[in-house]
Amino acid sequence: MENDKQIAVLIDADNVSDKYIKYIFNEISNHGIPTYKRIYGDWTKPQMSSWKNVLLNYSITPIQQYSYTTGKNATDAALIIDAMDILYSNNVDGFCIVSSDSDFTKLAARLREAGMYVIGMGEKKTPTPFIASCEKFKYLEVLAATPIEAYETPEKIEAQEVPTKEGMATRKELIETIRIIITESSDEDGWAYLGEVGKKLNKRYPDFDARNYGHSKLTPFISSLKEFEIQPRKTNNRHITHYYIKNRIKK
Repeated sequence: MENDKQIAVLIDADNVSDKYIKYIFNEISNHGIPTYKRIYGDWTKPQMSSWKNVLLNYSITPIQQYSYTTGKNATDAALIIDAMDILYSNNVDGFCIVSSDSDFTKLAARLREAGMYVIGMGEKKTPTPFIASCEKFKYLEVLAATPIEAYETPEKIEAQEVPTKEGMATRKELIETIRIIITESSDEDGWAYLGEVGKKLNKRYPDFDARNYGHSKLTPFISSLKEFEIQPRKTNNRHITHYYIKNRIKK
């Protein structure tokens, strides 16, 4: 199961605020179990003092990396070396790289080549190449949003055609992609399993998350698009319902 994955969490303290840590680990719990928990930075700098209680509360190991040369990011190098050491230890199923820095693009791609499950987390300023190199990418601002900020009214959501980050797929683009996925995955009656549609959508858009568009889950987001029929189907377990989706025929 996905939530049984052993995940190494590597955090670039130069590019992440300590205010996000709670939300980072809450999100990781949806994907697996954090085993390695390391954070990289020059802890001799006064501005890093705010991290002290956070590191203790979440049992994160700080890795000291001095800034030896101006203009060279020693923190990035240390994180990359550790990631490769962890990879060859064969103790994990995946990595979570927390940074808004494009310097980790090649690392994420290399880890995926080795069969690792790679989640990226960063702010909306994160360059597209790093986002694309991850299997999934989560925006820290969205994870940390309050319910009022994250889950807007349906009227406001419907009017929101352009996402808040440049390069993020628009609702129109998602509708067209979902239509194609349903056509490729559906049975003879045109129905496709919504869970499978969601997985394929994530493969095409690593940063796709229903929360980016104001919804807590995929099903209500799909419903808000008004372009698809959704059918709930009971299973042998009365607590579990599977949802299927079909392209709505335009009249």
